[in-house]
Amino acid sequence: MGGSDRFRPEERIRRRVDYQRVYQTGIRINGRFSTMFFLPNHQETARLGIAATKKFGGAVQRNRAKRLIREVFRHNKIAPGVDVVVVPRRGLLEAGLTVLEAEYRTSLERRLRPSRR
Repeated sequence: MGGSDRFRPEERIRRRVDYQRVYQTGIRINGRFSTMFFLPNHQETARLGIAATKKFGGAVQRNRAKRLIREVFRHNKIAPGVDVVVVPRRGLLEAGLTVLEAEYRTSLERRLRPSRR
């Protein structure tokens, strides 16, 4: 595994204002295992934010969900210049990594496809 596969600090959304900007102006896609928000960030890298609240479960469940989401993000760096905020749903912990990756990719493709409005 190369060093470029790591989840680097510049790929994280940390500030509350950044989360709020993505929630308010980003595109929301409801998936089976999570709700995702996408917003162009005008940078070279994609950034990930995870909003696993206490409503999702205890610390162990939240941390496991965050690890799974980060893994999916690391393996699917297909959209540079996008902020992604993931709000996990209960069923996420029962789903396999391949299922989560498939949902992430289809959500991103839906986001990147030009709208037909």
